[in-house]
Amino acid sequence: MTTSAASLDHIRTEVDRVLREFLDRQRPHFEDPHLAVLLSAAEDFLAGGKRLRPAFCHWGWRAAGGGDEPGLHFAAASLELLQASALIHDDVMDASDVRRGMPSAHRRFERMHADAGWHGSARQFGEGSAVLLGNLLLVWSGEMWRGSGLDPRAIAAAQPLHDYMLTELMCGQYLDLLEQAQGESTFDSALRVALYKSGKYSVEQPLRLGLVLAAQARHPWIDRLCVQYGQRVGIAFQLRDDILGVFGDPAETGKPAGDDLREGKRTVLIARALAGATPAQQDVVRTLLGDPGLDADGVASLRTVIEETGALTDCEDMIKRYLDEAMHALEQAPIEEDARAALAALAVAATSRRT
Repeated sequence: MTTSAASLDHIRTEVDRVLREFLDRQRPHFEDPHLAVLLSAAEDFLAGGKRLRPAFCHWGWRAAGGGDEPGLHFAAASLELLQASALIHDDVMDASDVRRGMPSAHRRFERMHADAGWHGSARQFGEGSAVLLGNLLLVWSGEMWRGSGLDPRAIAAAQPLHDYMLTELMCGQYLDLLEQAQGESTFDSALRVALYKSGKYSVEQPLRLGLVLAAQARHPWIDRLCVQYGQRVGIAFQLRDDILGVFGDPAETGKPAGDDLREGKRTVLIARALAGATPAQQDVVRTLLGDPGLDADGVASLRTVIEETGALTDCEDMIKRYLDEAMHALEQAPIEEDARAALAALAVAATSRRT
């Protein structure tokens, strides 16, 4: 195992540890068995994930000269609570059945309602409960961030960035809904969704938070690195996710094959396919995309169109180009050498991951 890989494994271990510690502190508030199910659902959901956002925050901190500081683990891990909140809400909006190899949160609560034979709509109960669980995790994310134990001056310097990151995320979620509702997407509009919904808050902003926490100021070189490296890695990250949503192995992605196609995701991959499609191929996409009952044959038909139009190759080429540009920016940045190596490894992990 390389030094960088070992360091990334260490971050995951620390994030898991402080998340368990934070959840244990919440446990007294959930002694009522009617409430305990919320904490249990949160614990199960938070057990998965690659911890990429905390890792980018950690290495941003180290890149700007930050040292060993226990509070940084708490501040970085708070981003995992934010991510979990976004995923739970995302699954409700997309009517997704599975997340991380388990029933999505709203399906979990829906089944609980149905099994108990309670009154009213099991679906409505499930969706409402999941929204509340997502909101709870969002509240906890802020609580964990503010209570991290870092120097108050560092938190004060980074707080405006943290607040803006939340705004960007919500705007991205809305743009995603809007894109699907409008029914058509251009390359530019799909790329805008990729940037706001995932690219910024997955890479660019966690990196910027770590840098500003350590520097306690927003220097020009920090913004250059976050845009030229962070934003490009973030977009490539989302492009990879789009590809996995269509071609990924369910055993590795934790979601059914072609789930993004059933949900009608208007991704860059789909925009590229429609732009290069014949009228007959466009009819296939418009007929099958977003069909909740899409079967294996329908998934195969859409995959064929995506491959034959060159959309898959185009997206792979885009990922490589964004990654190359990000690596060049990283080489020029005035940062600590151990952080440079780790951020290079993170960029590769984020853009070529198989899970």
